[in-house]
Amino acid sequence: MKIIQVLPSLAFGDAVGNDTRALKRIISENGYKTQIYAIGIDSKLPIGTAQPASDIPKLDKNDIIIYHEAIGCDLAYEIQKQDCRKVMIYHNITPAEFFREYDNNVFYACKEGYKQLKNLTGAFDMILSDSAYNRQNLLDMGFTAPNHVLPILIPFDDYKKKPSEKILSKYKADGYTNIIFVGRVVPNKCQEDVFGSFNEYQKHFNPRSRLFIVGTFMETYFNRLKEDTERLGVKNVVFTGHCPFDEILAYYHLADLFLCQSEHEGFCVPLVEAMCFDVPIVAYDSSAIAETLGGSGFLLKEKDPLLTAGVMNRILTASPLRETIVENQRERLQDFQYDKVKALFWKYMDEFIEGK
Repeated sequence: MKIIQVLPSLAFGDAVGNDTRALKRIISENGYKTQIYAIGIDSKLPIGTAQPASDIPKLDKNDIIIYHEAIGCDLAYEIQKQDCRKVMIYHNITPAEFFREYDNNVFYACKEGYKQLKNLTGAFDMILSDSAYNRQNLLDMGFTAPNHVLPILIPFDDYKKKPSEKILSKYKADGYTNIIFVGRVVPNKCQEDVFGSFNEYQKHFNPRSRLFIVGTFMETYFNRLKEDTERLGVKNVVFTGHCPFDEILAYYHLADLFLCQSEHEGFCVPLVEAMCFDVPIVAYDSSAIAETLGGSGFLLKEKDPLLTAGVMNRILTASPLRETIVENQRERLQDFQYDKVKALFWKYMDEFIEGK
């Protein structure tokens, strides 16, 4: 019996890609023949991580395809031709309107993705959704297959690896307070609002502060952000672009606070990463953010740059408040532990395989 995973693109460092690779590991450990197939395979990934989608073998009725849905792609229709059982892992699709001004290709891929979903309501035998927010999204579209919430599988042991000494030595112990955001620099994540709040914090509370924006960027949106920083006169903003994992670890080690102003997340792995490093979180309440935080962090109901800056300052200068937030995050982190999510995956999969 084979259990294969299929997705449009397998990217290095991407949350969906990381989830796919982690699942491949545990599927193999359970003795099943498995492989990942994708149209696009990042050259930075180790050779053999995945195979081209054109090489997907013919499967029989006992085999299982797990399809990762996060953007529109004809591959979702192609796998329907296989006479096997089909599972969808739904990571959500970013609303296309976020990209209208910045990237036509992404805009149309997201737009088509939602159209595609509406045509796939009866195509899967089981669905695993990253969050209850994602699950509800599919229920609203008319999906009727069994739909379970399964958080993204995060191998936390990887975060215990040695951070980059180069980055630590460059920024550590220089007296600056470090604010961080980790994630792709794209419009739905609203880094312009991160800048707005950081600007108020820097102006009114702490001129010796620095902002790290860690992640790859959409060039047209990135250019707008650079213009924003120049217009606002924000100082000490560091765009890392794509960077090795040990450097990402270093930025988390340096961070004093994680600031998220994103307006669309199906889960938001960096929030969990911040919990792992005991970095207090301030986040805007949108999409799946509150669900992922699970009562931890500091959740903002509105976007007010000066108010957000004041909250940041309060957390960074009031030790009891900071410690309370961090302790709540540690408690929430237990819900995402690798073995717990792994066991939940197999609970759903075993029931599915056995036809319960």
